[in-house]
Amino acid sequence: MLSENPKKVLVLLMTMDWSKLSFAYQDTNCHIRYTWKNGQWDRGELVKSPYINLHIAATALHYGQAAFEGMKAFRDKAGNVRVFRAEMNAARINSSARQIMMAEIPEDLFMDAVKRVVKANMEFVPPYGTGATLYIRPLLFGSGPQIGVNPAKEYTFIILVTPVGAYYKGGLTPMRAIVFDDHDRAAPFGTGHVKLGGNYAASLLPHHLAHEAGFPMDLYLDPVEHKYVEEFGTSNFLAITKDGKYVTSKSPSILPSVTNDGLCKLAEHLGMPVERRRIAFEELETFAEIAACGTAVVITPVNEIVRGSKVIKVGPREGCGPVLQNLYNHYTAIQWGDEKDVFAWLTPID
Repeated sequence: MLSENPKKVLVLLMTMDWSKLSFAYQDTNCHIRYTWKNGQWDRGELVKSPYINLHIAATALHYGQAAFEGMKAFRDKAGNVRVFRAEMNAARINSSARQIMMAEIPEDLFMDAVKRVVKANMEFVPPYGTGATLYIRPLLFGSGPQIGVNPAKEYTFIILVTPVGAYYKGGLTPMRAIVFDDHDRAAPFGTGHVKLGGNYAASLLPHHLAHEAGFPMDLYLDPVEHKYVEEFGTSNFLAITKDGKYVTSKSPSILPSVTNDGLCKLAEHLGMPVERRRIAFEELETFAEIAACGTAVVITPVNEIVRGSKVIKVGPREGCGPVLQNLYNHYTAIQWGDEKDVFAWLTPID
């Protein structure tokens, strides 16, 4: 912890080349782990080993009882460390838990767990100005054995942390996306609205096919008619109209993104009209700017979307459009402590 070993924190901050970090896991001091059984959570413990001794009949392995979250901690100019919008992640992991009948995590336990694990890994929170952050991954899964198709009677809640660089290298460089009409990310009335591991398993093959075809991103349409835009493989969809509105998809089968929620609030704060609605695929070519948004990237501009023989080009060929750039600048300035936290999104790590 910082208060116990400030020299260790300072040495790592000064010697590590943070600017070369990729978005990949690396070991840190520890993770935090809790167990739920007999109707209650234990007090949790900091665990050095990155491995789990798991029962071969655990429901996470057989029936997909697993959910996760993603958020970040930022170090400001003065060296203070703060976590961004953790309360929303606490609410969302409980929404996932309810959907697949896992034990819920009290918000105070969740927030205390976040603070404990970040404090124990302070030297891995990258310095201000490097562009790198401490990624925080809460994970909840069924660890109790169950052969019949039923919920587990024991659950494990873990929060791991690891320093990361940008998910996509090149900053706000526009990307190309492809639409596959023979793949869906989620089913109608299914689990697309919660953050389950199984949803991402369903996206692995189309994501691989997209990369093989030369596209870093894939875009999903609605699973009923393949007529309306849903979301990108790992991010929500947003667009800016030619008259300056912020438009994002509305559907019961997409994940409610914490980043998209924040950008909507920020857009309204900056005086932009915000619309959450169904977006027909044919409407894409009418937008001034299009982007993917999520925790790992905040905003990734998209300037080309391919569906079969149809190619839609939107926004600048190089760089980011002016509206997206402005939103990105304000949003990240709040995260890094360069602008006033008018929305009370930051939780300090004392």
